[in-house]
Amino acid sequence: MKFSLSWLKEHLDTNADIHAVADCLNRIGLEVEGIENPAEALSAFRIAKVLSAAPHPQADKLQVLSVDAGGEPLQVVCGAPNARAGMLGVFGPAGAVVPANGMVLKVAAIRGVESNGMMCSIAELELGDDHDGIIELSEDAPVGQVYADWAGLDDPVIDVSITPNRQDCMGVRGIARDLAAAGLGKLRPLGEVYKIDLSVPLEGSDAAPIVRTDDAAGCPAFYAQSVSGVRNGDSPEWMRSKLKAIGQKPISLLVDITNFVSIDLGRPLHVYDRDKLNGALVVRKAVDGEQMVALNGKTYTLDASMTVIADDAMVHDIGGIMGGEHSGVSEGTTDVLIECAFFDPEHIARTGQKLALTSDARQRFERGVDPAFLDDGLAIATKLVLNHAGGTASAIVRSGQAPVAPRNISYDTDYCRRLGGIDVPQDEQRHILERLGFSVTSDWSVGVPSWRRDVDGPADIVEEVVRMVGLDNVVSVPLPRADGVAIPTATPAQSLERKVRRAAAARGLNEAINWSFLPQRAADAFGGGDWSLANPISEDMKVMRPSLLPGLLSAAQRNMDRGASSVRLFEIGRRYLAAADGASDERVTAGIILAGERSARNWASGKAARFDAFDAKAEAIALLKAAGVATDGLLVMDDAGAHYHPGQSATLRMGPKNILAAFGTLHPATAKAFDLDGNIVAAEIFLDAIPLKKAAGFMRPAFTPPALQAVTRDFAFLVAAGTPANDLVRSIKGCDKDNIVAVRLFDRFVGQGVPEGQVSLAVEVALQPSDKSYSDDDLKAISDKVLAAATKLGAVLRG
Repeated sequence: MKFSLSWLKEHLDTNADIHAVADCLNRIGLEVEGIENPAEALSAFRIAKVLSAAPHPQADKLQVLSVDAGGEPLQVVCGAPNARAGMLGVFGPAGAVVPANGMVLKVAAIRGVESNGMMCSIAELELGDDHDGIIELSEDAPVGQVYADWAGLDDPVIDVSITPNRQDCMGVRGIARDLAAAGLGKLRPLGEVYKIDLSVPLEGSDAAPIVRTDDAAGCPAFYAQSVSGVRNGDSPEWMRSKLKAIGQKPISLLVDITNFVSIDLGRPLHVYDRDKLNGALVVRKAVDGEQMVALNGKTYTLDASMTVIADDAMVHDIGGIMGGEHSGVSEGTTDVLIECAFFDPEHIARTGQKLALTSDARQRFERGVDPAFLDDGLAIATKLVLNHAGGTASAIVRSGQAPVAPRNISYDTDYCRRLGGIDVPQDEQRHILERLGFSVTSDWSVGVPSWRRDVDGPADIVEEVVRMVGLDNVVSVPLPRADGVAIPTATPAQSLERKVRRAAAARGLNEAINWSFLPQRAADAFGGGDWSLANPISEDMKVMRPSLLPGLLSAAQRNMDRGASSVRLFEIGRRYLAAADGASDERVTAGIILAGERSARNWASGKAARFDAFDAKAEAIALLKAAGVATDGLLVMDDAGAHYHPGQSATLRMGPKNILAAFGTLHPATAKAFDLDGNIVAAEIFLDAIPLKKAAGFMRPAFTPPALQAVTRDFAFLVAAGTPANDLVRSIKGCDKDNIVAVRLFDRFVGQGVPEGQVSLAVEVALQPSDKSYSDDDLKAISDKVLAAATKLGAVLRG
């Protein structure tokens, strides 16, 4: 929901600046997503007068201008056909940035003539679409003044995130009402804002249209009023500027009026060209297979569950969502019918989901617009049409009845303290509720205003009071703790997650928390997602993540773009895969991303060290150890996945089939899909695959170090170049489990003395005596077992 500060102040009598407004909005639960001020981008552009205009000596379509921008005259080369001596325009000096294309203006020679900036068009300053010539200002424009200040463009635009339950804030007036209730100003009467007496119905003498609703469930109330003899041209400048400030493109007067009322008051409307209608306009259920070409140019096939507005010939409107192309107003429209209806929110939501069709009207109707604002909304729209397009209005036709039955809630003021944790005096609670539009009787029966569909019980009233007092004023109070030692409540799976999380943080990894949803392109980089949402929040949140790595890669990319030289991230969460029975299969996973520099350049090493696949392996093994896995016995096998580099990745397995982790360097195509350069390494630990151990109490086993000193022996073997070193290590370790406690690869050599096609692998074998020291015969026997185990793999002891 976007609106400008000046637009807000038309409804709210306040002197507050943009920062005070934003702070108050955040404080009362209306999150400000962003603030933009168009004047900031135009601060360098000034009003200038063209002193002279002469032909360019080297180009027929260019002129050489002498421009006065408040200082010494400057020479400017200009190609605009309307540039002439004596005119006033907008000048961008050297150093200014053109908003339309981001170009930095410089002093440069254009076809051999020096130019010290540029005279600007409306399109170049992103103030409209006109780019046929430079801006022409009135004769009273002050030369040398900042153009944005003179033109009144210093008007910040606020973007507020509206939650689905706050349908009343889908209009500027609803937001102004909340701010007034929070004490930021006073809400102006609606009649004063629109300069119309809303207590007197705007009835006309022209022939009334014939409308009715035959679908009371989908459209309980359908009001209409026609206006004859209108002139549909451009909307007034004040309306155009408001719409353009929030990103809405002005179309025509009649269309702009409906858009303006929808944004200003949260009341969607629709205008039909009456000459294109045949017979009565009726709200009804669609017939299966009926089709309609909507205003977006697309054809939609309808079914009997959908509410439509049709005449005797065809469907003209998908009720409450989008009008039809056939009956839309155009430049030649002279007679219009203004529709103001109440559509059932649930019907609107289901129809929009089926058709995958979104619109500003749907956003408001599916949240629930004010059912008591039909007459006033229609009167305001008709008044705007009469004021700016002329014509004669008909009588208002009303069909059906809006659901405006009064709603009253019995409320105990002490409930605010018990549920909200803050003690607010009764008088203050009463004043807060009344400022928000609630009525309060002496016995605390609270009447809910028609625009607050979300208020359903006493808890909702407490929420209104607390958010106006301020959530920051709610004191944090610890829950009472029972005497004695509390019984652990964490499940084994939860305990496992905690251990892994703590171990990752202790190793210097930073935890990231990403959405479980991904854009389709991110999921495709990891083989695609098995679960897509039918009604996603946005296209960037459409697919349930098949891996934690896409979110971590996006986070790494954002950090690297901001100058981070080293990124070490981890996340623990669920990935979503298809199960055999068709149900969702959530799998707990830990993901790790290492990007950039492992260590910065320094005087000893010179160059910075980069992460490699072994760093990812080390992190995976460390987290598996923290999870209680005996990592020494794990198999290292390939097939880590298509998103890894095939020659620099592997899996860690407990047995040939149970994959506990995958690690390695990401495939270059995967890194490129996330705009990442260089060596990006990753690891995935599949926590759901780790067998959970049964609880064995809280006592740790006694520490019993061996009484005798360990013995080490080194062996160097020649093996085929493709032999995994881990196979040799595992084979040697398993040949004598009573004596061999560890085997470690400490050297790999290829070169002089090693036959072609082979590699030298050197291992250190650690032997631990138990009750007596080893004799020479004992050591020879163990060595023979090591040689025999290595020989089975085709290894030969190196001489």
